[in-house]
Amino acid sequence: MTAEKNGAIRRLENKNKFRAKQPPKAPASPPRSAFLPVSRADMEARGWDELDVLVITGDAYVDHPSFGHAIIARWLEAHGFRVGIVSQPDWRGTEDFAKLGRPRLCVMLSAGNLDSMLNHYTASGKKRRRDDYTPGGAAGRRPDRATVVYANRVRELWGDIPLVIGGIEASLRRFAHYDYWSDSVRRSILTDSRADLLVYGMGESASLEIARRLADGEEAASLRDIAGTCWKTHDPAAANDAVALGSFAEVSADKAKFAASFKLFYDENDGIRGKRLIQDQGAWHVVQNRPARPLSTAEMDRIYALPYARAWHPDYDAAGGVPAFDEVKFSITSHRGCF
Repeated sequence: MTAEKNGAIRRLENKNKFRAKQPPKAPASPPRSAFLPVSRADMEARGWDELDVLVITGDAYVDHPSFGHAIIARWLEAHGFRVGIVSQPDWRGTEDFAKLGRPRLCVMLSAGNLDSMLNHYTASGKKRRRDDYTPGGAAGRRPDRATVVYANRVRELWGDIPLVIGGIEASLRRFAHYDYWSDSVRRSILTDSRADLLVYGMGESASLEIARRLADGEEAASLRDIAGTCWKTHDPAAANDAVALGSFAEVSADKAKFAASFKLFYDENDGIRGKRLIQDQGAWHVVQNRPARPLSTAEMDRIYALPYARAWHPDYDAAGGVPAFDEVKFSITSHRGCF
C-alpha cells in the first residue's frame, strides 16, 4: 500500500471520528402552515380573529395520531371548527392560556398522553429528570395533577366558559379513586377541576357532539345525555335511572365497600350494555353516562387519514425535537390503550 493511500485512509478515519463526536441533528419540521395555530400570528395567517375550540395539552404539540390532542383537534377541524392548541402553558399565571384569545365555544384540556404524576415521579416517589413528551426531554414543564391546575387557571381567566377535561389523567379519576401518591382515596377530578364535562375513553364522538351542540346554542349545563361523558349535579334525581355506586364517604372509609363499588363500576364499562352510574361526592353527585359506542372501521380509517403533519411543531427544532415522537413516527396503529 502506498504512502499516499495510507494518508488518505488516515484522513478518512479522522473525519469519521470527528463526525461521530457531533450530536445528531434533528430533522427539520414541516412548515408552520402544516400545523394548527399555536399563536395569534398563525391565526391571522388563516384569516381567523377567534377560535371555536381551544385545546390545551400538557404535552408538546406533536401533530401525529399517537398524541391525543392531535386526534381531537384534527377531528374537530375536519368537521368545520376552528381549533388552536396551547401546549405546556406556564401554569404560574394565565398569560399562556390567553395567548390565542377566548374561544367562541369551549376549552378542551388534557394533562397529556401520560398521567402527569407518572410523568414526574417513579414508583418509589423519586423525581424524574427527563420528560420525553417535552422538547429536548426537559423536565418540569407541567405541574403535578396538571388537569386540575390547568382547569383552575382557565376558570380564573374565563370563569363562565364551557370547560371540558379528558385524557388518561381525567378518565382514570372520574369517580372516587385510590391515589397512590397521597396513599388516600380522592374525590372525582370533575369536582376538583370545576370543569363542566369530563370525556372518558375514546373521545372523538363525545368531543364532536359537545362542539356541535354548543355551536347550536345549547348551554354546557344542558349537555347531560352525551355518551362517553361525566357531569355533576346537586340533584341526584336528575339521573334517577343511574346505578348508584358507594358514596365517597363510604368507599374512602371501607376497603371492602371500595372494592364492591369498583366492581360495579367496572362491570358497566361496556359500550353495548353499560348503564349510567352516579356517585355521591359530598357537595356534588357525579354522573357517568353510558360509554360511547365503539367507532366503526370507516370512522377509524377517517380519523387516521386526517392531514396530520406527522411531526413535532417547528418551534421545537432548536431543542432537538420531542423524544417521545421518535418511537412512533413510523408506526401503524394496531390497537388503542394498553393492550
